[in-house]
Amino acid sequence: MKVIVIVILALVFSSCVKNKNGVGMHSNVTADGNKFEVTEVIQASNYTYLKVKEKLSERWVAVSKQEIGVGDVFYYNGAMLMNNFTSKDLDRTFDEIYFISEISKTPIGKKTMGGNMPAHSGKVETKKLSTITLKKEKDEITIAEVFEKRIEFTTKEFEIRGIVVKINKQVMGKNWIHIQDGTDSNGEFDLTITSQDLPEMGDEVTFKGKISVNKDFGSGYRYDVIMEEAVLVNKKATKQAI
Repeated sequence: MKVIVIVILALVFSSCVKNKNGVGMHSNVTADGNKFEVTEVIQASNYTYLKVKEKLSERWVAVSKQEIGVGDVFYYNGAMLMNNFTSKDLDRTFDEIYFISEISKTPIGKKTMGGNMPAHSGKVETKKLSTITLKKEKDEITIAEVFEKRIEFTTKEFEIRGIVVKINKQVMGKNWIHIQDGTDSNGEFDLTITSQDLPEMGDEVTFKGKISVNKDFGSGYRYDVIMEEAVLVNKKATKQAI
């Protein structure tokens, strides 16, 4: 019996130590709010990079570009860890950095005043647009085929053509582009593509790349199928209603 009690106490103590040291950041805010103090500020074109102190730990975080000063204290919600993230603006690679979706100078559970990350804070759900009509050649790949043969398409580079229905610019250093072509595979009709290239809403585009399956970026960024680091091969404006 004494041995069992000792083990339980050891587990409780270990948990307390981990919490005291502030290991990691929280993806969801509590009623009182998770908070940090800013110790260093670096401004870039799209993000404000902050070195922060939370409890006994220091780390780097990124928020949407805004005026922030050293010594400011913020509550936050939504922390997504990125390893070996390179900021082209700063020409700097962070071993670890957390992208924060929401910050506020008051507890977020009570009142939200802070800035949000520019769109795409978590996976974006899109609706199938009945207005999309795109005639494809016999040997041309459709979005339905990509979802049906997802494993096959992870092993080779290919081109896919569709209509841009949603864009989220420069989130985590890349553009997130959603395309549809009117085809559907068991409710899967929208392909998400990440790229440094940037088309316009409603453009007919052709991207080239490989897909990844079951990709989980954390904080709701999970995709059964996603084309990453794709290159825009061709685009043209259309009159299709989006």
